[in-house]
Amino acid sequence: MASSKEITGKIKSVENTKKVTSALEMVSASKIRKSQDLMQASRPYARMIRRVMGHLAQANPEYRHPFTIKREQVKKVGYVIVSTDRGLCGGLNTNLFKQVLASVGEWQGKGAEVSMVTLGKKASSFFRNIKVDIAAHADSLGEKPQIEDLIGSIKVMLDRYRDGSVDRVYLVYNDFINTMAQTPTLDQLLPLPETDDEDVPDIWDYIYEPDAEALLDTVLVRYIESQVYQAVLENLASEHAARMIAMKNATDNAGELIDDLKLAYNKARQAAITQEISEIVGGAAAV
Repeated sequence: MASSKEITGKIKSVENTKKVTSALEMVSASKIRKSQDLMQASRPYARMIRRVMGHLAQANPEYRHPFTIKREQVKKVGYVIVSTDRGLCGGLNTNLFKQVLASVGEWQGKGAEVSMVTLGKKASSFFRNIKVDIAAHADSLGEKPQIEDLIGSIKVMLDRYRDGSVDRVYLVYNDFINTMAQTPTLDQLLPLPETDDEDVPDIWDYIYEPDAEALLDTVLVRYIESQVYQAVLENLASEHAARMIAMKNATDNAGELIDDLKLAYNKARQAAITQEISEIVGGAAAV
């Protein structure tokens, strides 16, 4: 059994850890509301433009933008992966990376190559270790991400899709459901996935002014940027929620461990006192 001094040292160490985890829990609890407000403010726009782009994928215009054309042979797949910059958020990043690795393994099994754009330090360090082609990277987006900080990295993947060096692009991020649930999500960005809107007729199109080519090129790039930006906001809200829950669990576990250590301390102290009494009694009997 450990001595009373050793147990006392452990108790102090765990108490210090408990203070840190409790502070991190409160910080994340204060930040999650702001991140949720940002995420919910942009959701209607992101969902509506996604619906419009799904309509365009089913349209039959005279001009077909490269982003709307599905390629029969997929030789190289691109991923835009949104992760956190910091850890201590439970299995948020780990679960996301597992889903990416499963998808990558599936495509590599079909003979396709893989290229990635990583947004967040955790994704960059993880996939660099497994020797995957990282075409671009961005991190340190802060608590109020700006789309201007993402445009450069997104453009790298869009240019690769335009010139045919990438045949399909996926967006991977943590979708914020609620404070207790965040779901790793893999969405197809390019070519444009068709909408599941039942009100759309089989053959239809928009009227474009001044011309379809100029308008579609601007709108489709804006659509990709908006989807990636929304994914960053969803992931940010998921990060604070996951960290708050993880730190709460760590604080609770630290409290339970302190109780166990105090019980062990009392037992060790009682054993020491009993031993001293036995020695005194034994000494007195010998006299």
